[in-house]
Amino acid sequence: MRALFVFCVLCSVKILSRLFYRVDLKWVGEPMPEPWSGLRVAALIHHTSLFEPIFLAAVPIQLLWRIARRGVVPGADKTLARPLVGLFFRVFAHRMVPISRRRDHTWNQFLAEVGPDALVVMAPEGRMMRPSGLDLAGNPMTIRGGIVDILQALKTGRLLLAYSGGLHHVQTPGQLVPRIFQTVRLRLEVVDIETYLAGLSPDGDATRHDPSRHDPSRHDVIRKAVIRDLERRRSLYCPIPPNL
Repeated sequence: MRALFVFCVLCSVKILSRLFYRVDLKWVGEPMPEPWSGLRVAALIHHTSLFEPIFLAAVPIQLLWRIARRGVVPGADKTLARPLVGLFFRVFAHRMVPISRRRDHTWNQFLAEVGPDALVVMAPEGRMMRPSGLDLAGNPMTIRGGIVDILQALKTGRLLLAYSGGLHHVQTPGQLVPRIFQTVRLRLEVVDIETYLAGLSPDGDATRHDPSRHDPSRHDVIRKAVIRDLERRRSLYCPIPPNL
């Protein structure tokens, strides 16, 4: 019953977004065959606004149904505690898990929710970029290491990278009423998780979990390599609006 309710919410957002916004959508390179199938992680790169559900306008119905049935989303506990915004985001997926912005027990609780059939939907920067180009604390926007934990836990499947052009022309953090009839820009790329991690690991195998060869320094090397690569892809593929 909850899945059907969440699906109706997601479809309603999709319809409203298509009515009030134009989506400039392109793939990075030639997409894989059936690019929307087999996804285990969907990551939105370049997090700028709480109105990013507008991008659901570009998501096919079958993926919305999977999010409603299997979606697991880490949500900032401060955001989910807000009366109206928090209520909306709590019905955005099958399971919305509150986390702090620290690597504490809340992150471990989230990882425990990522089962064999889960589809993780996340913004790997972990906070929103302000109009200054920095986060709320005045720090540069970086990719956080949580996405590496998820990819290594899942081992296989596909990763959807959704590169946002930013939504400050629609709504900036703190602005109550969004601007409508704007063009929002999105670039998409799908990669195989096992192949992707293996290509960034020092020995060509980042997904094998053998306790006898556990090496924290090796994990740290892979973690840093993934972060560098995603930040490189963000610089290359996030579409910049023509007026900037």
